[in-house]
Formats: sequence, structure tokens, C-alpha cells
Amino acid sequence: MFIPMLISKLDLTGLKCPMPALKTRKALKSLTPGERLEVHCTDPLSVIDIPNLIRETGDSVEITERAERRIVFLIKKAGAPSSFEDRFGSLSLRSLCPYTK
Repeated sequence: MFIPMLISKLDLTGLKCPMPALKTRKALKSLTPGERLEVHCTDPLSVIDIPNLIRETGDSVEITERAERRIVFLIKKAGAPSSFEDRFGSLSLRSLCPYTK
């Protein structure tokens, strides 16, 4: 069964630094893991600011397009860790309770 990809669009044309990054951060908070956000910017500094933001949030930039005056980012919201080891690393019972043998 085909499940359509959810893409939210955010038009930030005309906004200057730091507003594109701040509004992108706010929009990403409302997404669920796996959803995508398409961000349209005109500020040249957004090619630096938005990828830096994405590195901080752990999400991923799937596509970056640059047209004459427009920059478009397609950002995928990161998913939650899928297993105990992803969240906590490889903990042993001994590391949790040092009195066990």
C-alpha cells in the first residue's frame, strides 16, 4: 500500500538572518518523525544557518536547491531511536548495578 509522503511548506522569502533559522526550528518542532519540511528562503546566509541548525537538531537536509534568488531546503525530521541500545548504548547489567556478578 502506498502511503503519501507528508511535506509541510514554509515560505520565508524576504526574511533576513536570523529569522529563517528561527522559524525553521519552530516549524520542525511541530513535525513528527519522518515528516518533511520544504523551506523557501531568499536570504543568502540561510545556506549557512539552516544546515547548521539541522546539524544541531539531528534532522537531515535531503535536498538543497538554489535558483536565481531563491534557496529551497527539503528537511526530514529525524525519527526517535528504534531500540534500547540506540538510546542508551550497549549497557550491561553490571554497569547498571555494580553488585551483580
